[in-house]
Amino acid sequence: MIAYVTVGADDLARAKRFYSAFLPALGYGLKEGPEGLSFALPAHPGQSPAPPDFYVKPTFDGRPASAGNGCMVAFEARNQQQVRKLHAAALSAGGSDEGQPGFRASYGPHFYVAYLRDPQGNKIALFSSDPNEPGRDG
Repeated sequence: MIAYVTVGADDLARAKRFYSAFLPALGYGLKEGPEGLSFALPAHPGQSPAPPDFYVKPTFDGRPASAGNGCMVAFEARNQQQVRKLHAAALSAGGSDEGQPGFRASYGPHFYVAYLRDPQGNKIALFSSDPNEPGRDG
């Protein structure tokens, strides 16, 4: 099980604007501190926090943050409509399009996905794979 994911950011204000455009709609809460931004799913009383947490932080070595080639973080949305809505919100909040919402031939018939880059260049996917929604072939 993945416990947390961290991406680097040189401009935390821009990163906060981008990630706050869609992560709260997926249930993530935000805590800010001197170490950066921490997005976490809520813990129910008597339960441990639900992983994975998502952190946006300045680099530890002080050099500019960079996006990893081939690295991507994917967030699951409730349905196809939410994928479209959150993709648009993230673009309005400073992201760049890396793939419009839709089906991809190389994935399953119900895998509906949109791709973005955050202001630092990190690749983000928003997806839904609900078998009760219309699929690629239907």
